[in-house]
Amino acid sequence: MQKIIPPILVAICILMMVALHIIFPITSIVDQPLLAGAVGLTGLFFILSSARLFSKIDTEIHTFQKPRKLVTSGLFRFSRNPIYLGFFLLLLGVAIGLGSLAPFLMVTLFFVAANFWYIPFEEKNMEETFGSDYLEYKKRTRRWI
Repeated sequence: MQKIIPPILVAICILMMVALHIIFPITSIVDQPLLAGAVGLTGLFFILSSARLFSKIDTEIHTFQKPRKLVTSGLFRFSRNPIYLGFFLLLLGVAIGLGSLAPFLMVTLFFVAANFWYIPFEEKNMEETFGSDYLEYKKRTRRWI
């Protein structure tokens, strides 16, 4: 799993969501295209806004590379992981848009992978790199929201 960067995992999840929806359309649970669009676009905004901030301050965005700067501004004031939150919202929007129950399995799997693999891996790197500055940030800022 370490070799799969989060955007690739998200793309795989979307493909799997569509496949699950076609193969196992368990039941039609939602018919909310406006909600799907709002949730998905909010996620996309979180992703792009955070990526733009990383680029602006010239720090590493790649999950498995060593970070160069501690980012605590922008959306990072409210969440330590706005990019993962954005990925989650994007996937949730796609699942709502598809409208059947099966695609929500991939949303759940992404959340589990992010929460129990990617984020702990990144937090360990952040603690090793930024020490007490990161620990202080971690105390005052929630993991997700």
